[in-house]
Amino acid sequence: MLPSLEGVAELVAVMDRLRSPGGCPWDREQTHASLLPYVVEEAHELVEAVETGSREDLLEELGDVLLQVVFHARIAQEDLEAPFDLDAVARRTAAKLVSRHPHVFADAHAPDAESVRARWEELKKAEKGRASVLDGVPPGLGAVARAAKLASRAERAGLDAPVPEDGSAGAALLRLTLELAAQGLDPEAELRRATRAWEADLRDAEARRGTET
Repeated sequence: MLPSLEGVAELVAVMDRLRSPGGCPWDREQTHASLLPYVVEEAHELVEAVETGSREDLLEELGDVLLQVVFHARIAQEDLEAPFDLDAVARRTAAKLVSRHPHVFADAHAPDAESVRARWEELKKAEKGRASVLDGVPPGLGAVARAAKLASRAERAGLDAPVPEDGSAGAALLRLTLELAAQGLDPEAELRRATRAWEADLRDAEARRGTET
């Protein structure tokens, strides 16, 4: 049974009010570019909610990410040359999912999740006209996450190249990242987990120092 989308319609109506004449001055002056920091921030907060938060945290952060999508779609709707709206975004995404799941919506065969992922990458490469399996990994990803993503793409394509042996700290960090990825671990998630534990220890040390003064 499909869920009701009344809440989505309500959110779209609220955003329309905020962006319309007489709405919120701050919301009205935002652009795709000005909202980018919030997109990044909300995505990270969603990650935090999944890894350490409650169901209530997850509900809130999913809403914040959805808000960013609705906000960008509303701005796009106002474009004079090539406007589109949230419905167009949803339809484009639905069509993409259908085309990249031929084992569900057509007669292709995919016996396991790994074959599905491989087929997805093949179809994406063909759709976007990419010359390399390494194309499409966003340069803006964090360095550890980007290295892990490239390693995953390279492994599936059977590519291999040695880590530069220049004795640099960067090469050492890259080597460790690749070692973790080879073990099936997410280096970025492992670093986040260790950093959270370290931060907790730092806060404890700060609290103890405060009681000693």
